[in-house]
Amino acid sequence: MVSTKYRSGGHDDKENDSFKSVAECDEDFQHKNYTILTSSCKGPRYPRDGCCNALSEFACPFVEKVNDERTNCASTMFSYINLYGKYPPGLFANLCTKDKEGLVCPDAPKSSGAPFAHPALLLLTSGFLVTLSHLR
Repeated sequence: MVSTKYRSGGHDDKENDSFKSVAECDEDFQHKNYTILTSSCKGPRYPRDGCCNALSEFACPFVEKVNDERTNCASTMFSYINLYGKYPPGLFANLCTKDKEGLVCPDAPKSSGAPFAHPALLLLTSGFLVTLSHLR
């Protein structure tokens, strides 16, 4: 199934507006085991090392799918992380960034795209954007 998200070019000119098709994620995040996150990343202090290491352990096996902008995998994964962990908005995006490299996934394949398309950075950026969209 493909959902359609509307993205505006920021102008009144309709030629600059576009539709972006985003496929449903084929990874079943609803039934994943979130215990690594919920047991290691606890409030009210949310320890950086515990939370970020747990996020890496949980998300790195899916890093390619989560960073595929043609799917909604990133938003789906972070929606379930926030649902099961009851985390405050933007927690992982704020805690788990290291010198613009983002999440550390040692076994993740190297990105051949532009420097800003580092898979871990896309993962954290997607999570941050999902969190922002829920604040509206």
